[in-house]
Amino acid sequence: MSISRVINLLLIIIGGFIAIYAKAGMDQNQYLLIGGIVVLMIGVYRISRNIPSKNDEETPSDND
Repeated sequence: MSISRVINLLLIIIGGFIAIYAKAGMDQNQYLLIGGIVVLMIGVYRISRNIPSKNDEETPSDND
């Protein structure tokens, strides 16, 4: 497993944990919740950036 993949998974896990922790308490800390969601989304973005597109081939143009 490459170091980039480990970092991405850690970002997702840490962000999810922070977001759940911030939401679980009676006195919700909205800044902590927002920070957790941001870290989570950065991890998801980094992983999705490395997934190849389903339509990598060029689509044939219409015949005129």
